[in-house]
Amino acid sequence: MRRLGSVQRKMPCVFVTEVKEEPSGKREQQPFKVLATETLSHKALDADIYSAIPTEKVDGTCCYITTYKGQPYLWARLDRKPNKLAEKRFKNFLHSKQNSKEFFWNVEEDFKPVPECWIPAKEIEQLNGNPMPDENGHIPGWVPVEKNNKQYCWHSSVVNYEFEIALVLKHHPDDPGLLEISAVPLSDLLEQTLELIGTNINGNPYGLGSKKHPLHLLIPHGAFQIRNLPTLKHNDLLSWFEGCREGKIEGIVWHCNDGCLIKVHRHHLGLCWPIPDTYMNSKPVVINMNLNKFFKR
Repeated sequence: MRRLGSVQRKMPCVFVTEVKEEPSGKREQQPFKVLATETLSHKALDADIYSAIPTEKVDGTCCYITTYKGQPYLWARLDRKPNKLAEKRFKNFLHSKQNSKEFFWNVEEDFKPVPECWIPAKEIEQLNGNPMPDENGHIPGWVPVEKNNKQYCWHSSVVNYEFEIALVLKHHPDDPGLLEISAVPLSDLLEQTLELIGTNINGNPYGLGSKKHPLHLLIPHGAFQIRNLPTLKHNDLLSWFEGCREGKIEGIVWHCNDGCLIKVHRHHLGLCWPIPDTYMNSKPVVINMNLNKFFKR
């Protein structure tokens, strides 16, 4: 199987979307909804969505594995955002023009500072050597997760830099009906993006751990492939999400042959999330923690 794409930019929806003026079910205090129409988007068609690999969209926070200080490191997502003055200019521009690509950014002056170790995400546009913001006015990027950084304590709980391993959840290699928690060498995950899920992440939609015994895990993006997805039609996908056991997930991410990632979220179809009894929670889990090979180093 080919290696699936990594999340280095905002993913577009598989359908053309429209804005509906009513409170969002996804974000509190957002006075509008972004809903999918029945028309497939140009980006999806250009990326040959029909030959793409559909996978479960997991609800957590995005992470990245790349080198830092000469060894594989876990990096947390940190988007560089505009300062108040620039954000106000940008919002006023959007109200009048509606096309964010026409807005002029002064990258050196318009954005809040980020740590020196911050790096921009790989796939964002560059202009004169400077990373440029996306359509939301943010510059996606990453910061390394240091061992004693309290801000990223839940990130650091899933890695051990001494033994260069990460705590990973994925399908059991011999039984696709089983999930497996195992220690994976960070070197095996280099240049991949993963989703951090758990007790203190995004409201914990999968009900992992407890306040007294928190549990956090990494899931490689694309790890949970969807085998029996219906046709790429709005109503068929809506029925699949509502009526199938496999459809009890946050959304779908299609990994296209050109590396492009296309998504649909339950909220795009007017459905609720989080939900009780997710598909992930219905699967048995085994723990494989044979650490001898790491401790013998």
